[in-house]
Amino acid sequence: MLMPAVSDLADDVWDYRFAALLTLQDQNVMGRGTVGFDLQDIAWGTTPYRRARSKDFVLRATALALSRHRWSELGYDPPFARDYLYQFQAMAESFAPADAAHLVGDLPVPDERAIASCPQHRILSALPHWDGCFLCTRPRQS
Repeated sequence: MLMPAVSDLADDVWDYRFAALLTLQDQNVMGRGTVGFDLQDIAWGTTPYRRARSKDFVLRATALALSRHRWSELGYDPPFARDYLYQFQAMAESFAPADAAHLVGDLPVPDERAIASCPQHRILSALPHWDGCFLCTRPRQS
């Protein structure tokens, strides 16, 4: 639910790195049980300004996703998505990113940021490494 919002708001290298992290959470590509990340493992930035800016981006993207931004493109109504987004928002709001200049953590390095956009869905993806965005790779509903 976050990827459409992240894709539409991203405008900084860190944003595209966060988008790449989210693309790696696609269980249809990575496999069940092999995804997940911890907020404290993310390199949020080396200065208080960068850390605050990164956190603000995550909160803005989450708020946009909570507004059901582009959910009509999913082809289904995710029954628990709003609850999960509210939980994520609460975690992100209460999280205080530490000064961790040395931390690489789960956030892809700048060269691995998601800069490609699926031409059909306008969602950042790991293109050209995968065949498409999470909408392209989702299992078809019967």
